[in-house]
Amino acid sequence: MISIKGNALSKIDRASTEYKALQAFHERLKVKDSTIWGPEAQAEASIRLNWIDLPESSRELLPQFDALAAKFRDKTNVVLCGMGGSSLGPEVIAQTFSKKLFVLDSTDPHYVSHALNTDLAKTVVVVSSKSGSTIETASQRALFEGAFKDAGLNPVDHMVFVTDPGSPLDTQVRAGGYSVINADPHVGGRFSVLSPFGLLPAALIGVDVSVLLDNASDTKASFYADSQTMCDIAYLLTHVSDQYVAYSDQGSGMPGLSDWIEQLVAESTGKNQVGRLPVVAESTHLGLEGNAFTVAFTGTADLVVEGDLASQFIVWEWVTALVGAALAIDPFNQPNVTEAKEQTSALLNEWKGVLPSFNGDSTVGAVEIFGPGSNVITALSQLISQIPADGYIAVMAYLDRKDDVAIAELRSILAEKSGRPVTFGWGPRFLHSTGQFHKGGQQNGVFLQITGDVEKDIAIPGQGYGFKTLVAAQALGDGKALASRKYPLLRFNLTNRAVGISEILEAAKAL
Repeated sequence: MISIKGNALSKIDRASTEYKALQAFHERLKVKDSTIWGPEAQAEASIRLNWIDLPESSRELLPQFDALAAKFRDKTNVVLCGMGGSSLGPEVIAQTFSKKLFVLDSTDPHYVSHALNTDLAKTVVVVSSKSGSTIETASQRALFEGAFKDAGLNPVDHMVFVTDPGSPLDTQVRAGGYSVINADPHVGGRFSVLSPFGLLPAALIGVDVSVLLDNASDTKASFYADSQTMCDIAYLLTHVSDQYVAYSDQGSGMPGLSDWIEQLVAESTGKNQVGRLPVVAESTHLGLEGNAFTVAFTGTADLVVEGDLASQFIVWEWVTALVGAALAIDPFNQPNVTEAKEQTSALLNEWKGVLPSFNGDSTVGAVEIFGPGSNVITALSQLISQIPADGYIAVMAYLDRKDDVAIAELRSILAEKSGRPVTFGWGPRFLHSTGQFHKGGQQNGVFLQITGDVEKDIAIPGQGYGFKTLVAAQALGDGKALASRKYPLLRFNLTNRAVGISEILEAAKAL
């Protein structure tokens, strides 16, 4: 169940026309009215609303979850290949229940190598993709099929697929004899955590998914009976908050919940230049820049939403749908995500499998600077000077989020030095999250890309290029999409990752 508290509750005007509009949207959402978000959104919304039923409809899949958990019970290593909504939900479930799950949502060869550095005989790989066409997931699937074969193992005994029924992936892997579980095609990716995309990995790592569904269903029944909590949260995010909403899951026992909400809110609302940009803060004392509205799940904040994990899932999905209605945007599409994909494909075709050499405008120590500034301090200073008065910095690190995790500290340092909101995203996974907001939300961001030289490339079976080339194309492709909008853009490339990260952090602290 869910309860809310916080100083901001006193700012809710439940007699206002805005609040009454949210109450009306709430009632219409209960009957899956696809007209809530306007005529342009209706076609998409009409085939994206079955997430509402998942707390109950997913119960029908419990026997399949049990059967697959039994089939792979001797596999102690679970690797999930998925992006965005297919990976962030399972990751927070695993972390909340202290279970081991390796989430492969990157194309950085250093990070990919961690997934391979395991006992493959004791490994089961979950490949999650609605269509199977996502370039990251398709590449990871090919990688593991090849790795199992090279190890003398039958991939059919070590891989399971989650996809939409009748998708190209579904047809292909069923023909190959693989285990497959189908998700409801009328559920969008970022609303899919209570579908097989979230629940199958949870079942394989030993989480009782029936309890998750029970909790979500009980909470849903509660807000069906009384709309106030949902409308209160939606009112605060729409009419009290401005562009920036700082989330912290510190102390909540649900590490990663803020990252899951970040994708849900940023990709759902970051359109028509009116969205809400989540800032995932390290603690409830950080992320306050830009007069951000603060949200926590325990302790103190403008809004504190307390409750178990599954209840948080259904509540934030519901609230996001209401916020979309109040902002008059379609929360179920992601029109700008394809831009980076198209730019990536264009570069891969242009390079013909061979990554070109790039020379920075200047090089200091282990950091190549692509952009103005003769050293890291001046480059960062010039980037900060270009932030609009109401703007933000987006740090996008195409690195190894395990071994290169120290770079994440840059978020709080730059926020303190600039006095502006700063988001941090690991590339390429943020392309399926805040990447939509960067292009479709308020056009007041400045962007810092951080890439790194690769010590050892990993080939992608069936392709003429490896992960080193793919991740470079994704970084530079998204850079082109941002540059086409004339956004300030700076890139640091690390010729030595550990040294370069230290140099960047030291320079940022010296600003």
